[in-house]
Amino acid sequence: MKTSEANVKQSMSSRNENIIIRFSTWVTGKNVPFLVITAGMVVMLLWAGAFKMTAPGAEGIVPLVENSPLISWHFKVFGVYHGSDLIGLTEIAAAILIIIGLFRPQAGVVGGAIAVVMFFTTSTMVITTPDALVAVNGFKYMSFLGLFLFKDVINLGASFYLITKFGEKAVTALQKRN
Repeated sequence: MKTSEANVKQSMSSRNENIIIRFSTWVTGKNVPFLVITAGMVVMLLWAGAFKMTAPGAEGIVPLVENSPLISWHFKVFGVYHGSDLIGLTEIAAAILIIIGLFRPQAGVVGGAIAVVMFFTTSTMVITTPDALVAVNGFKYMSFLGLFLFKDVINLGASFYLITKFGEKAVTALQKRN
């Protein structure tokens, strides 16, 4: 009796593991991470880029840009509205290059590289933007603004991932031609 119970438990455990393995294999085979990250990145860059070309979008990034040692010069040179337009156009260009990368992978590498520069810059703003960190009982926490900025660390990683995947596709395409 104990042996058959053990066999049933082992069989159920194997089935659960097989389901997990099959699911993992399906996710990998369908390239789900690449598709989700690509779609998410494109939508976010297009939407954020377009918003930066509006007055509220431009005014919303003033404290971020003005306090960043990496790009504080940007608004001094171009002004708030034109400077914000340029940032928005850069985001839209990165999104378009990522879309083109689905057919011409080298363009996706360039789009990912542009995104890396953008998200590296905004990731550093967690440190330089006033009120991104708040003290509570002597401990520093990220405020909602800080958390909003910190999400770009994840976007930075996603951009590197896209460079990797588009780079692999570009190499494969080159090898097929040769």
